Amino acid sequence: MAVATVAALLAALGGALWLAARRFVGPSVKRLHRGGYSGLMHGKTVLITGANSGLGRATAAELLRLGARVIMGCRDRTRAEEAAVQLRREICQAGGPELGPDSSGAGELVVKELDLASLRSVRSFCQEVLQEEPRLDVLINNAGIFQCPYMKTEDGFEMQFGVNHLGHFLLTNLLLGLLKSSAPSRIVVVTSKLYKYGDINFEDLNSEQNYNKSFCYSRSKLANILFTRELARRLEGTNVTVNVLHPGMVRTNLGRHIHIPLLVKPLFNLVTWAFFKTPLEGAQTSIYLASSPEVEGVSGKYFGDCKEEELLPKAMDESVAGKLWDVSEVMVGILK
Repeated sequence: MAVATVAALLAALGGALWLAARRFVGPSVKRLHRGGYSGLMHGKTVLITGANSGLGRATAAELLRLGARVIMGCRDRTRAEEAAVQLRREICQAGGPELGPDSSGAGELVVKELDLASLRSVRSFCQEVLQEEPRLDVLINNAGIFQCPYMKTEDGFEMQFGVNHLGHFLLTNLLLGLLKSSAPSRIVVVTSKLYKYGDINFEDLNSEQNYNKSFCYSRSKLANILFTRELARRLEGTNVTVNVLHPGMVRTNLGRHIHIPLLVKPLFNLVTWAFFKTPLEGAQTSIYLASSPEVEGVSGKYFGDCKEEELLPKAMDESVAGKLWDVSEVMVGILK
């Protein structure tokens, strides 16, 4: 009887939280695509890192429905292939045609292996893309790792800085030539509002002197923004734009390294269901920046909920952005 009472109380609390969230928070983003299959992205090739789950998967699904040819760059090829099968099935069950190059239907889906924790994998992936793809219209740097225990990448970098910043830094630089030849083209970078708690300590970028998983995540997300702004400056006049976004709080598996006590977990789950966005809601700004005519020619800006937002001064420090770029080039082996 006691168990039933507790369950009822939790259900009631969950319902109250859900209603409160809908009443006071309300719809946070606008949907770009409602029903049917528009050809907004027909003929365009989009590369998304980490596209087999969460935000990346939701972004891939929507861009496929808009007619894009989507390349899924994923660390686990088996999981990526499974996600691709599910995506194809979902689009067909929703009344759309089979995925393919047909101009009247959804786009084409391609799976490629990419481990951002390995510079060797990044180089191999980019070589394959450059050999096989005649054009690249949109690059979405979406993949990330969140508040993991201290670990190092294959190349000896602190995992969060190595994956979230350095892996994408090398990936983007190796694909810049193809993006430029495909112009007008776009680069979309996913960051987090938690950048506000990070700093760029050039004396300890690898966090060997001190490691705090929360601060190091924030550092990597601040690095994403500084990278975006410096890249925008370097791309002026090329007709290639780059913008950065935060998706807000989203229900994904990004927090798999966070330990939630067993007794607190039911309440935590209720709160996330009430106040966190779904992956599809969280992906809307990525989709917007990748496809909307409204942001054509816009570059170097920071977005949330499909609107431009202001940055803290430390995220707009041009000297830090320039130095981080130079140091990153050496770290990933672009410059010796």
